[in-house]
Amino acid sequence: MSAIYAPLKSRALIALSGEDWRSFLQGLITQDVETLAPGEARFGALLTPQGRLLYDLFVVDRGEAGAWLDVEAEHRPALMQRLMIYRLRAKVKIEADETPVSILFGDEVPARPAEGFWTADPRLADLGWRGYGAEIPPGAVLADEAQRETQKLRLGVPGPADWGSDKTYPIEANFDLLNGIDFKKGCFVGQETTSRMKRRGTIKTRMLPIAFDGPAPAPGTEILNGDLRAGEVLSGADGRAIAFIRLDRMEGQLTADGRPIRVETPVWTGL
Repeated sequence: MSAIYAPLKSRALIALSGEDWRSFLQGLITQDVETLAPGEARFGALLTPQGRLLYDLFVVDRGEAGAWLDVEAEHRPALMQRLMIYRLRAKVKIEADETPVSILFGDEVPARPAEGFWTADPRLADLGWRGYGAEIPPGAVLADEAQRETQKLRLGVPGPADWGSDKTYPIEANFDLLNGIDFKKGCFVGQETTSRMKRRGTIKTRMLPIAFDGPAPAPGTEILNGDLRAGEVLSGADGRAIAFIRLDRMEGQLTADGRPIRVETPVWTGL
């Protein structure tokens, strides 16, 4: 698989600027931004006060210009509105930014793209580079976002289609395994519940890839271990899907919609 370039029309940017942007974000999201370096991106989320996942985001340090938040395009207006509520007296400017987002991935991706604003995807090295206003590099193959989703599914990396909004705890969506939570940074919205789950080891379910023959069962299809409920199917394609799985019932004879399935635990999970 050569270097593949794909525009991400599902993503959009929020520009943060002003002298307080860093301290403003630091008290809100799951990721540490105080040590973020110019040109670096970090993966994180904004949670509900009860600790459930509202919006995923990448914080991209733009140096003196401030930062970008790389977010789901459909959630940008709601996220901006929520940030405005939290702003209070902080000296931070919050604006929509129409700079396009793209990705570069594949077996022949250079150690670092030579031209344009590129930053390594902080979740997994195999996810390649995220570009902001970056053109397709010489020799790369132009693709659509569906190819990116296929790659994520192959790697077992869940996305917004799997966790929705205000339904899932970030640890259940593997944010702790994908560099999405800094447990040493101090307070953030939803921090108490998140830290308690990690500290007590009360993680009973996670999003993991499943394999099967034929088309993917419909989202919401129940997964059974014998007669016991073991989870449900989330997003997927032919032969593979992401599922919400009970960790104590992931072994044995699993079925979904009457068909046999198997959990394929990615190496990066350490499970």
